[in-house]
Amino acid sequence: MIVNKKRGIATVGSVTAVLLLAVGCGSSENGARNANSVQPAGAGKALGGAYDTGYGAGGYGAGGAAPAAGSGSGSDVGSGSDKGGPAGQLAVRDIASVGSVVTDSAGMALYRFDKDTPQPPKSNCEGDCAVTWPAVPADDASAAAGIDASLLGSVARADGSKQLTLAGWPVYRYAKDTKAGEAKGEGVGGTWHALAPDGKKAVDKKQKADGNGGMAGMEMKSGAELSVADNEKLGKILVDGQWRTLYRFDKDSAWPMKFGCLGACLDTWKPAPAVDKSKAEGISGKLVGSVKRPDGSEQLTIDCWPVYTFTGDTEPGQANGHNKQGLWFAVTAEGKKVPPTV
Repeated sequence: MIVNKKRGIATVGSVTAVLLLAVGCGSSENGARNANSVQPAGAGKALGGAYDTGYGAGGYGAGGAAPAAGSGSGSDVGSGSDKGGPAGQLAVRDIASVGSVVTDSAGMALYRFDKDTPQPPKSNCEGDCAVTWPAVPADDASAAAGIDASLLGSVARADGSKQLTLAGWPVYRYAKDTKAGEAKGEGVGGTWHALAPDGKKAVDKKQKADGNGGMAGMEMKSGAELSVADNEKLGKILVDGQWRTLYRFDKDSAWPMKFGCLGACLDTWKPAPAVDKSKAEGISGKLVGSVKRPDGSEQLTIDCWPVYTFTGDTEPGQANGHNKQGLWFAVTAEGKKVPPTV
């Protein structure tokens, strides 16, 4: 280990992923902390075991190598085959956890990026980002029933190629989707979302259509990005602005802050985006923070623990991820994990 005492920075071997702790991160549970500390993520080795069913995974993957950092776009480089081919005839497919999603002719989910703009259309996904999120060519794209053909268009990319747009939004595939009907890219980095037929986010439309379905026993807060819900089984637990249960992972660490959910784990457990503290209800602002992930995205932390949503929760109010593999737990209003025996 090489330590630069003047700057207080520790560099460990070839570790590339470091976590910047949020100011004010600390509680009685975790003791006194230096908010300016920088810690290595996992000391260059896996933090846990095999990926198993994808509900919880340890470390950086089987080889123990840290994933390449993204361009701040929520990228998470996958090993999928070339996905830069023509879209063919677009269709609409129902994916249980996401809703009605636009797919290409092969049934692969199509996505939009929150950092792009629809008016005028502009793609902000280049370089490494475009490896993970291949742009869908505008050539040979047509609309099937359920999609308004007038919403299809194109935008010129930096390399001069034409990318398909839907309602102005540039359209992408996700490298980690390996078969029809998957939507592993939904929610990645808090900025990537499967497309609905009108160009909006499929998951948002699903939640509006569901109304309060699945929320029995829940008392929700409107307009909040983070709030406390009264779950009939677990008691008072934290939920995000879309009323999804938030979870913490025992293979993460609050101090020193480390990530145990990386790689394939992120297909099932989505990092919750950072929130505005002023829009948090029912929880002390001192417990609310954020941390930068290896891909550059900002993840919400509760009492210094990174928190996630679970793709197995298909309706607002569900908490199917609680005590999954004995490692994942819903979070109380005090920032503690809900006991597994609840």
